[in-house]
Amino acid sequence: MSADEILDIVDENDQVIGQSPRGEAYARGLRHRCVFVLARDAGGRVFVHRRTATKLVFPSLHDMFVGGVVGAGESYDDAALREAEEELGVSGLPRPEYLFTFLYDDGAGRAWWSAVYEVRCEMPVRPQAEEVAWYDFLPEEEVRRRLGEWEWVPDGLAAYERLRAHRG
Repeated sequence: MSADEILDIVDENDQVIGQSPRGEAYARGLRHRCVFVLARDAGGRVFVHRRTATKLVFPSLHDMFVGGVVGAGESYDDAALREAEEELGVSGLPRPEYLFTFLYDDGAGRAWWSAVYEVRCEMPVRPQAEEVAWYDFLPEEEVRRRLGEWEWVPDGLAAYERLRAHRG
């Protein structure tokens, strides 16, 4: 997605209050919408990747979700499927299962409504080289062990912690 792509700008209740180009939304800290999709392989392992150094947000950090921003007028559900297929480099994924939504706010001017999903990807993945520097499917125990060892994207880490609490 380019910096020119138009995003819906939302209020503290996730109601659309305007629109803005992505680059401007990021630069001005305007609240928008994102999706986080936890992708598992047939064995239940979690897709984990390290972002490329050229990413606009959180370059070179690890993430246990695929996803991204929701375009203007796009539903969370449609964005989750689109982003999962784009980032995993597949087509024909089942529709990701919606789990919950939360407002991510880093306290430093970055805030977005975040819808968390899960999907099973049983086909070979071909992540985009310009987005993903490294990837693997890891057992959940290894993901948890790596939480204190690797540098993770802060919003993905927040979503993962909420997901673990959601599952109880």
